[in-house]
Amino acid sequence: MMYMPSIFNHFTDDLFDSFFEYPYGTRKTLEDVKPVMETDIKEHENGYELQISMPGVKKENITAELKDGYLTIASTVEKNNDEKDENGKYLRRERYTGSARRSFFVGKDLKQEDIKAKLENGVLTLEIPKQEAKKPEVEEKKYIAIEG
Repeated sequence: MMYMPSIFNHFTDDLFDSFFEYPYGTRKTLEDVKPVMETDIKEHENGYELQISMPGVKKENITAELKDGYLTIASTVEKNNDEKDENGKYLRRERYTGSARRSFFVGKDLKQEDIKAKLENGVLTLEIPKQEAKKPEVEEKKYIAIEG
């Protein structure tokens, strides 16, 4: 990664930030990296609650998949900022398409119908029930009878 001299930092922050405000944040330097799909996890008596920040993402652009014990949340965002003058000529035309994905191990015994999901005010809330801890099965020894 190439770092610009400090004389350019103020210029780039003011000029380009308003043009490139993506839903999941911009990345300027390693210190400015914003987490994608920030998630809060709360433990309750009967399960867990995940709250995932998804500002500007529509319900139809979110998928939640349960496979091999992993819950994977994925989203896509398409943004089009067309600005035209009174003659229909473009003053600014920007397009952005992006996607994000996060996975959480929730246990192999859960089924998709066990998990409840709701999108409200830019926050995806998932209710995941706790599983009872299963004792490892002890293998029964089978001996061969010896005659004699």
